Amino acid sequence: MLPGDYRTLAEMDADLIDCRACPRLVAWRELVAREKRAAFRDQTYWGRPVPGIGPADARLLLVGLAPAAHGGNRTGRMFTGDRSGDVLFAAMHAVGLANQPTAVSRDDGLRLIGTRVTAPVHCAPPDNKPTPAERDTCGHWLITELGLLAPTVRAVITLGGFGWQALLPMLARAGWAVPTPRPKFGHGVHYSLPPARPDRQPLELFGCYHVSQQNTFTGRLTPAMIEDVLVRAKTAAGL
Repeated sequence: MLPGDYRTLAEMDADLIDCRACPRLVAWRELVAREKRAAFRDQTYWGRPVPGIGPADARLLLVGLAPAAHGGNRTGRMFTGDRSGDVLFAAMHAVGLANQPTAVSRDDGLRLIGTRVTAPVHCAPPDNKPTPAERDTCGHWLITELGLLAPTVRAVITLGGFGWQALLPMLARAGWAVPTPRPKFGHGVHYSLPPARPDRQPLELFGCYHVSQQNTFTGRLTPAMIEDVLVRAKTAAGL
């Protein structure tokens, strides 16, 4: 289907998980799924593109980078089964955006409240570094996702600078006015984006350092810092 042909997120996600558009990413995600990490050798890895998680009428959207090789690429759910997810979902639970603080598998009962989590790249990349071409090839999924969420979404949090740089042109293509020069990423920054189409509503954009182990283990990003951004965005989204 063409991006504009999808009527629901579920319909889009059904096609997304079968995508094979980026040969390097396909080869890597499937290699990891075959070789596995020793701690997970008895598990069947997902090894496919990972769709977003959360309700189709979400008012708040969180945008990360890409699935982790032994996290989302293993479990089939964004930020699930790795330490980044441990930090993120604990913070979301603390501020009332998730029904539980842990996320270990697709069937663990996690439910997000008024919030969806997605990424500009849906396959695990080598070294956690998708190429600009892979980012651009995958971008139509996020543009479509933004369009389908447009009736309800009122705020977006971008986790990390890569996601920020990827998201801004996609927001422009999805119907919001992104100023020139583009807003700069930083932890805690907040920008208001006016609609560029009559069927869009104003969107509040927030930046947050990525919940990577490098950031959380060194103290560059603390639970309190994450929760602060989540609370501000939750309020802006009307949740």
